[in-house]
Amino acid sequence: MDKRIGLLGGISYESTKQYYELIHRRYFEIKQDYYFPEVVVFSLNFQKFTDYENTDTPRYIEYIMEGIQGLEAAQVDLIAMAANSPHSAYKSLIKQTKVPLISIADATLEKAKEYGLRNLLLLGIKHTMDADFYPEAGTQNGISVVVPTEDEKKVIDDIIFSELCIGEVNEGSKQKLLAIINKYPVDGVILGCTELPQIISQDDTDIMILNTVEIHVEAILKYSLE
Repeated sequence: MDKRIGLLGGISYESTKQYYELIHRRYFEIKQDYYFPEVVVFSLNFQKFTDYENTDTPRYIEYIMEGIQGLEAAQVDLIAMAANSPHSAYKSLIKQTKVPLISIADATLEKAKEYGLRNLLLLGIKHTMDADFYPEAGTQNGISVVVPTEDEKKVIDDIIFSELCIGEVNEGSKQKLLAIINKYPVDGVILGCTELPQIISQDDTDIMILNTVEIHVEAILKYSLE
Protein backbone atom coordinates (compact mmCIF):
# COMPACT_ATOMS: atom_id res chain seq x y z
CA MET A 1 0.00 0.00 0.00
CA ASP A 2 1.24 3.51 -0.79
CA LYS A 3 2.44 5.42 2.24
CA ARG A 4 1.17 8.80 3.45
CA ILE A 5 3.88 11.44 2.97
CA GLY A 6 4.55 14.14 5.54
CA LEU A 7 6.25 17.31 4.31
CA LEU A 8 7.81 19.73 6.77
CA GLY A 9 7.52 22.90 4.74
CA GLY A 10 7.44 26.66 4.84
CA ILE A 11 11.23 26.80 4.75
CA SER A 12 10.58 28.54 2.39
CA TYR A 13 7.17 28.44 0.76
CA GLU A 14 8.83 28.55 -2.68
CA SER A 15 10.61 25.31 -1.84
CA THR A 16 7.46 23.68 -0.48
CA LYS A 17 5.56 24.48 -3.68
CA GLN A 18 8.27 22.74 -5.71
CA TYR A 19 8.09 19.62 -3.56
CA TYR A 20 4.31 19.37 -3.64
CA GLU A 21 4.12 19.81 -7.40
CA LEU A 22 7.05 17.52 -8.18
CA ILE A 23 5.83 14.69 -5.95
CA HIS A 24 2.58 14.56 -7.92
CA ARG A 25 4.17 15.11 -11.34
CA ARG A 26 6.79 12.41 -10.79
CA TYR A 27 4.19 10.02 -9.39
CA PHE A 28 2.16 10.34 -12.59
CA GLU A 29 5.26 9.82 -14.73
CA ILE A 30 5.96 6.60 -12.82
CA LYS A 31 2.45 5.19 -12.45
CA GLN A 32 0.42 6.86 -15.23
CA ASP A 33 -2.64 7.04 -12.98
CA TYR A 34 -4.33 9.45 -10.59
CA TYR A 35 -3.92 7.45 -7.38
CA PHE A 36 -1.66 10.19 -6.10
CA PRO A 37 -0.03 9.73 -2.69
CA GLU A 38 -1.65 11.41 0.27
CA VAL A 39 0.52 14.37 1.29
CA VAL A 40 0.29 16.27 4.57
CA VAL A 41 2.15 19.60 4.84
CA PHE A 42 3.12 21.22 8.13
CA SER A 43 4.34 24.72 7.29
CA LEU A 44 6.75 26.28 9.76
CA ASN A 45 7.13 30.01 10.42
CA PHE A 46 10.10 30.81 8.18
CA GLN A 47 11.43 33.78 10.15
CA LYS A 48 11.13 31.98 13.48
CA PHE A 49 12.83 28.93 11.97
CA THR A 50 15.67 31.08 10.59
CA ASP A 51 16.12 33.02 13.82
CA TYR A 52 16.47 29.80 15.82
CA GLU A 53 18.74 28.31 13.17
CA ASN A 54 21.19 31.19 13.57
CA THR A 55 21.02 31.80 17.32
CA ASP A 56 19.54 28.97 19.40
CA THR A 57 20.25 25.37 18.36
CA PRO A 58 18.25 23.66 21.18
CA ARG A 59 15.15 25.75 20.40
CA TYR A 60 15.77 25.19 16.68
CA ILE A 61 15.57 21.44 17.18
CA GLU A 62 12.51 21.81 19.42
CA TYR A 63 10.74 23.91 16.81
CA ILE A 64 11.47 21.45 14.00
CA MET A 65 10.21 18.66 16.25
CA GLU A 66 6.95 20.55 16.80
CA GLY A 67 6.38 20.31 13.06
CA ILE A 68 7.43 16.68 12.92
CA GLN A 69 5.12 15.78 15.78
CA GLY A 70 2.28 17.57 14.01
CA LEU A 71 2.89 15.38 10.98
CA GLU A 72 3.08 12.26 13.11
CA ALA A 73 -0.28 13.21 14.64
CA ALA A 74 -1.65 13.20 11.09
CA GLN A 75 -0.53 9.56 10.84
CA VAL A 76 2.05 9.99 8.10
CA ASP A 77 4.24 7.00 7.24
CA LEU A 78 7.36 8.99 6.38
CA ILE A 79 8.57 12.57 6.72
CA ALA A 80 10.75 14.76 4.53
CA MET A 81 12.01 18.19 5.50
CA ALA A 82 11.54 20.31 2.37
CA ALA A 83 14.83 22.14 2.84
CA ASN A 84 18.53 21.38 3.17
CA SER A 85 19.56 23.40 6.23
CA PRO A 86 17.50 21.57 8.90
CA HIS A 87 19.49 18.46 8.06
CA SER A 88 22.25 20.00 10.18
CA ALA A 89 20.12 18.70 13.07
CA TYR A 90 19.27 15.38 11.38
CA LYS A 91 21.15 13.20 13.86
CA SER A 92 19.24 14.69 16.78
CA LEU A 93 15.91 14.62 14.97
CA ILE A 94 15.97 10.95 13.96
CA LYS A 95 16.40 9.99 17.62
CA GLN A 96 13.07 11.64 18.40
CA THR A 97 11.09 10.89 15.23
CA LYS A 98 8.76 7.89 15.21
CA VAL A 99 8.60 7.38 11.43
CA PRO A 100 11.36 7.31 8.80
CA LEU A 101 12.90 10.72 8.11
CA ILE A 102 14.21 10.77 4.53
CA SER A 103 17.60 12.49 4.36
CA ILE A 104 18.24 14.91 1.50
CA ALA A 105 22.01 14.69 2.01
CA ASP A 106 22.16 10.89 1.95
CA ALA A 107 19.96 10.75 -1.15
CA THR A 108 22.06 13.38 -2.93
CA LEU A 109 25.43 11.76 -2.22
CA GLU A 110 24.13 8.33 -3.16
CA LYS A 111 22.99 9.80 -6.47
CA ALA A 112 26.40 11.45 -6.96
CA LYS A 113 28.02 8.07 -6.36
CA GLU A 114 25.74 6.50 -8.97
CA TYR A 115 26.93 9.14 -11.45
CA GLY A 116 30.56 8.37 -10.63
CA LEU A 117 31.24 11.88 -9.30
CA ARG A 118 34.22 12.32 -6.98
CA ASN A 119 34.57 16.05 -6.25
CA LEU A 120 31.57 18.23 -5.48
CA LEU A 121 31.01 21.92 -4.75
CA LEU A 122 28.28 22.67 -2.22
CA LEU A 123 26.11 25.77 -2.67
CA GLY A 124 23.43 26.79 -0.17
CA ILE A 125 22.69 29.23 2.59
CA LYS A 126 25.62 29.97 4.87
CA HIS A 127 24.26 27.68 7.59
CA THR A 128 24.31 24.73 5.20
CA MET A 129 27.74 25.53 3.75
CA ASP A 130 29.16 25.89 7.28
CA ALA A 131 27.61 22.62 8.51
CA ASP A 132 29.21 19.20 8.24
CA PHE A 133 26.29 17.02 7.14
CA TYR A 134 27.12 17.15 3.43
CA PRO A 135 30.88 16.56 3.84
CA GLU A 136 30.08 13.64 6.18
CA ALA A 137 27.66 12.12 3.67
CA GLY A 138 30.36 12.61 1.04
CA THR A 139 32.96 10.80 3.12
CA GLN A 140 30.57 7.86 3.56
CA ASN A 141 30.32 7.63 -0.23
CA GLY A 142 33.99 8.23 -1.05
CA ILE A 143 33.30 11.73 -2.38
CA SER A 144 34.98 15.03 -1.53
CA VAL A 145 32.67 17.99 -0.81
CA VAL A 146 34.14 21.50 -0.85
CA VAL A 147 32.51 24.86 -0.06
CA PRO A 148 33.05 28.39 -1.41
CA THR A 149 35.10 31.08 0.33
CA GLU A 150 33.57 33.19 3.10
CA ASP A 151 32.99 36.11 0.71
CA GLU A 152 31.35 33.80 -1.82
CA LYS A 153 29.17 32.28 0.91
CA LYS A 154 27.85 35.74 1.72
CA VAL A 155 27.01 36.41 -1.94
CA ILE A 156 25.14 33.11 -2.26
CA ASP A 157 23.33 33.55 1.08
CA ASP A 158 22.19 37.07 0.12
CA ILE A 159 20.83 35.90 -3.25
CA ILE A 160 18.86 33.11 -1.62
CA PHE A 161 17.31 35.13 1.20
CA SER A 162 16.72 38.44 -0.60
CA GLU A 163 15.53 37.02 -3.92
CA LEU A 164 14.89 33.30 -4.30
CA CYS A 165 12.91 32.80 -1.09
CA ILE A 166 10.27 35.16 -2.48
CA GLY A 167 10.42 33.77 -6.00
CA GLU A 168 12.55 36.52 -7.58
CA VAL A 169 15.06 35.35 -10.21
CA ASN A 170 17.68 37.90 -11.29
CA GLU A 171 19.95 37.33 -14.29
CA GLY A 172 22.79 39.24 -12.64
CA SER A 173 22.59 36.99 -9.60
CA LYS A 174 22.59 33.94 -11.85
CA GLN A 175 25.83 35.09 -13.45
CA LYS A 176 27.40 35.62 -10.02
CA LEU A 177 26.52 32.05 -9.05
CA LEU A 178 27.86 30.63 -12.30
CA ALA A 179 31.11 32.58 -11.84
CA ILE A 180 31.55 30.96 -8.43
CA ILE A 181 30.80 27.51 -9.81
CA ASN A 182 33.27 27.89 -12.66
CA LYS A 183 36.12 28.78 -10.28
CA TYR A 184 36.25 25.30 -8.78
CA PRO A 185 37.83 22.15 -10.33
CA VAL A 186 34.89 19.89 -9.51
CA ASP A 187 32.85 17.39 -11.48
CA GLY A 188 29.55 18.17 -9.77
CA VAL A 189 27.66 20.91 -7.92
CA ILE A 190 25.19 20.29 -5.11
CA LEU A 191 22.34 22.80 -5.23
CA GLY A 192 22.20 22.53 -1.46
CA CYS A 193 19.35 24.96 -1.05
CA THR A 194 15.96 23.92 -2.35
CA GLU A 195 15.42 27.43 -3.79
CA LEU A 196 18.52 27.28 -6.01
CA PRO A 197 16.90 25.19 -8.80
CA GLN A 198 14.84 28.29 -9.60
CA ILE A 199 17.97 30.02 -10.90
CA ILE A 200 20.52 27.31 -11.81
CA SER A 201 19.86 24.27 -14.00
CA GLN A 202 21.84 21.76 -16.03
CA ASP A 203 21.32 23.95 -19.11
CA ASP A 204 23.60 26.60 -17.56
CA THR A 205 26.83 24.59 -17.27
CA ASP A 206 28.66 21.48 -18.43
CA ILE A 207 29.37 20.54 -14.81
CA MET A 208 26.92 17.99 -13.41
CA ILE A 209 24.20 19.74 -11.41
CA LEU A 210 22.68 17.85 -8.48
CA ASN A 211 19.19 19.26 -7.98
CA THR A 212 18.48 18.29 -4.38
CA VAL A 213 14.73 18.86 -4.74
CA GLU A 214 14.43 16.36 -7.59
CA ILE A 215 16.75 13.86 -5.88
CA HIS A 216 14.92 14.14 -2.56
CA VAL A 217 11.51 13.71 -4.21
CA GLU A 218 12.81 10.62 -6.01
CA ALA A 219 13.87 9.16 -2.64
CA ILE A 220 10.54 10.11 -1.05
CA LEU A 221 8.54 8.40 -3.79
CA LYS A 222 10.78 5.36 -3.81
CA TYR A 223 10.08 4.82 -0.12
CA SER A 224 6.41 5.76 -0.42
CA LEU A 225 5.74 3.33 -3.26
CA GLU A 226 7.67 0.35 -1.88
